[in-house]
Amino acid sequence: MKKLVVFIAMIALAACNSVQPAQNTYCNPLDIDYAYMVYNSDRNLSYRSGADPAVVEFRGEYYMFVTRSHGYWHSTDLVDWTFIRPKSIWYPQGCNAPAAHNYKDSLLYVTGDPSGSMSILYSDDPKSGVWEAVPAILHDLQDPDLFIDDDGQAYMFWGSSNFYPVRGKKLNMKDRFLVESETFELFNTDSTAHGWERFGENHSDRNIRAYIEGAWMTKHNGKYYMQYGAPGTEFNVYGDGVYVADNPMGPYEYQVHNPVSYKPGGFMNGAGHGSTVLDLNGNYWHFATMSLSAIVNWERRICLYPTFFDEDGIMYCDNEYGDYPHYAPSQKDKKGAFTGWMLLSYGKPVTASSYAEGAAKKAEGFSDANRPVVSLDFKPKNIVDENCKTYWLAENNDANEWVCIDLEEESDVYALQINYFDHETQFYNKVDGLRQRYVLEGSSDGTNWFVLEDRSSSDKDAPNAYIQLAKPKAARYVRYRNISVSSPYLAISDIRVFGKGRGEVPAQVQGLTARRYDNGKSVDLRWAVVEGAQGYNVRWGIAEDKLYSSWLLYDKNELTLGCLMKGQEYYIQVEAFNANGISQVSETIRLQ
Repeated sequence: MKKLVVFIAMIALAACNSVQPAQNTYCNPLDIDYAYMVYNSDRNLSYRSGADPAVVEFRGEYYMFVTRSHGYWHSTDLVDWTFIRPKSIWYPQGCNAPAAHNYKDSLLYVTGDPSGSMSILYSDDPKSGVWEAVPAILHDLQDPDLFIDDDGQAYMFWGSSNFYPVRGKKLNMKDRFLVESETFELFNTDSTAHGWERFGENHSDRNIRAYIEGAWMTKHNGKYYMQYGAPGTEFNVYGDGVYVADNPMGPYEYQVHNPVSYKPGGFMNGAGHGSTVLDLNGNYWHFATMSLSAIVNWERRICLYPTFFDEDGIMYCDNEYGDYPHYAPSQKDKKGAFTGWMLLSYGKPVTASSYAEGAAKKAEGFSDANRPVVSLDFKPKNIVDENCKTYWLAENNDANEWVCIDLEEESDVYALQINYFDHETQFYNKVDGLRQRYVLEGSSDGTNWFVLEDRSSSDKDAPNAYIQLAKPKAARYVRYRNISVSSPYLAISDIRVFGKGRGEVPAQVQGLTARRYDNGKSVDLRWAVVEGAQGYNVRWGIAEDKLYSSWLLYDKNELTLGCLMKGQEYYIQVEAFNANGISQVSETIRLQ
């Protein structure tokens, strides 16, 4: 009997030792089970999308409502999310650009009917999936934002147009949220002064007026921060700006630092139409929309950034190295800081079991001037190009398929991200039972392999799987070995390997020059090539100690910023990076 007890104890100890600790980092785009859209089902275009996140805290936990998802997600830590299907009244086609508001932990309110005419739904137990509706209809609302102030006065803000401004009106919360005031026009885009509000990729389209959308109110230290998205969801420069007021109905003043959330470079771009939530540790986080826009322009993902208010009350998000691993909200003292784990896989040699032949095609839903090329081929090299629009397509979807990255030197691997691509998936709506099964392996010599992650029996749907290793592993080769995926084809956009190389970091950037023009809204930047640099990170801001904006780019030593504000002074600096780390920053230059 004693031997049996000891044996059972040994098994229990082994089981405990085999369980990896909870991840304390995260990586954008967020790894959730995104729904498949129905917008273009009549043209047989199947793709996942997650956009316009409305995230709120309710009774110590978090809820996220996402456009056309046929339900919503629940989390206890803002990183790991579980999908909830409503069990009662809900939006037949999924909510559109939803609003959510926690009223004193007594009721959670949600609204966002795609028609623009909507009731406000409410629940005192959102985990149950049971909701009721206020027996009154509000009309002509797109991208609503319900806000209830500390004094109990309710407001509705809305706007999704390249003509009409963000608007607002008071609601009578005690009487079914009936309209209580006239409609007030609050603010609109101004491309003559705000460079970042100009339409198109890199703000290059001068023929179409920018869209303003996605109002979201955050009250901080007695001030009202009204956030909004612009200039268009399909572009790399999609971001969130903010106006500030002393009263919910204004007058509003444009913040001198804008946009507050902006990620135009890197693997997946865009950081617009979002929401800001205060966590239980007293830290702010901004959820926003990233643009994948490969199959159609509405193909999107969700991202998360730490958010701050400085000593002058200026709101800003930390979007720097915004799709590299960052510390999770659960690491309360690190406030979402960049881990320093660099990208080991960019541009490295790749081999695979097979690949399908492909041809160039263009994405749907764009104007001709803004229509991107989706994919030139389906070759294995696409999984290391840091371009979410290209992908490797295997000939088959079975256990004989694999793809291998040669990091070219042994490095310390800390985390990986696997981004699947929706190649002719034929799925629509929220599909149950989806999963991806595979094994990730590492090797120092390409012959002897060890397991980094075993998901060969996984039932998890993780289209943007992020895997933090329990301990870093030394490897030169990283191999994805497929078991099966639920979609008809095995297609992977990028396998991104993060960690620390063992070589030298790049030298400091020299020779930074700037030419400002276009009434001050644009600047051309140039600097000397740094030997051994993988890419560069450009920072700028309204003061030397307020360099709150950044743009990450690979291989190029020049950049045009078209996002500046007319008449505003700016400061700019550049740093180089590679798989081994980040250089010292360049000399800071001043733009007048």
